Amino acid sequence: MVQQSTLKFLKDLKRNNNKPWFDAHRPQYEAARADFGAFIQKIIDTYGKKDSSIKHLTAKECMFRINRDIRFSKDKTPYKTNLGASINKGGKQATATGGYYFHLQPGQAFCGGGIWMPEPEFLKKIRQEIDYNFKEFKGIIGSRKFKSVYGDLSHDAEYKLSRVPKGYDPTNPAAEYLKFKSYIAIIDIKDSDLTSKNLLKKTITAFETLKPLLDFMDRAMH
Repeated sequence: MVQQSTLKFLKDLKRNNNKPWFDAHRPQYEAARADFGAFIQKIIDTYGKKDSSIKHLTAKECMFRINRDIRFSKDKTPYKTNLGASINKGGKQATATGGYYFHLQPGQAFCGGGIWMPEPEFLKKIRQEIDYNFKEFKGIIGSRKFKSVYGDLSHDAEYKLSRVPKGYDPTNPAAEYLKFKSYIAIIDIKDSDLTSKNLLKKTITAFETLKPLLDFMDRAMH
C-alpha cells in the first residue's frame, strides 16, 4: 500500500506544476518518493522469490525521475504528475527485454507490463515467434487466468499498425497480433486500492499472470 499523503502530494502537484511550488514542497516530494520506493522494493523482494530475474534489483534502479523532458514538447510543465517504476531485469532503460510496470497516479493508476515499442529487429523477432507458435501465444493470452486479470493485450491505437506488416498474409490466423508495435497488458487500480493492504497481493497476481507472456517474448528476442 501507499500512504494517503503520497496521493495528496501528486494531486497538489497537478494543481501547482511549477518549480517555485515544487521547491517549497520538496520535503513532501521526498516523503512521497520514499513511500513509493518502499512499495516498489516490497514488490521486488516478494515477487523476486518467484521471478529470480528481478530479485537483484533495487527500487532506485527501477524508478523514473519526476522531471519531464520538455525539450520537444508543447507542454512545458516541468514535472510528471505520477510516480512510475519499470521492474525489468535489464534495468529501466533496457530495450531488448520485457518487464513489469507500476504507475502511481491519482485517478489513473495501473500496473502490468510487457514490452513497449521494441526496436525494429526485436519487434520482427517477436512477430516471427507469434507467427511460428501462435497456438502457444494464444494459449497464454487466452488462458482463464490471463483473461480474468487483464482481459486481453492493450489494443490501444498507438500500439498497433492499421494493416498486417509487410511479409505477412492478411488472412494469417495471428494477423491481429502481428499488427502490434507494443505488447502491453495492464489493469487499472482504483485510488481506494492504492491505500489498501491488498495492493501488494493485487500487483503480485498481475505480475505472475504476465510472466508466461514475458518469457515467450524474451525467448523470441534472444
